[in-house]
Amino acid sequence: MQMGMSKQGQELVAKSLEALLADTYTLYLKTQNAHWNYVGKDFYSMHLLFEQQYQEMAEAIDEIAERVRALGFFVTASFPAFQKKSTLDVSEKEIPPSEMIEDLVTGHEKVICHARKLCQVAENEKDGASVDLLGRRLGTHEKFLWMLKNYL
Repeated sequence: MQMGMSKQGQELVAKSLEALLADTYTLYLKTQNAHWNYVGKDFYSMHLLFEQQYQEMAEAIDEIAERVRALGFFVTASFPAFQKKSTLDVSEKEIPPSEMIEDLVTGHEKVICHARKLCQVAENEKDGASVDLLGRRLGTHEKFLWMLKNYL
């Protein structure tokens, strides 16, 4: 038993965090896409909101990956790996602004649900550091979701 957790517990949390990492990275990319391609009368405010959100997620991506490493596991960081592990849909077609926001709302909802389940896993494994990270992620994604829903 290492760090007060079994090797199997560490692996379970690490693999779950890798899936959250893939979802967060995918949502980061979708948010950056909205930042670049959003159009409309509220362009400037949305441009700034999307930028704030993707910058925060960039820091979160690093923190999640570093937690996987702290648990003793390799982080597979490639587009194909993230696509394989992510639960979020990715489209390369142009969509109207309202659909962009709806897509981001759906993405945040999925990340929130995923993080809640993962929090239970981390709690069961007595992994307080991951629980703390997940609590902060939940708070941030819930805030972003609230902000985006106000534009619909």
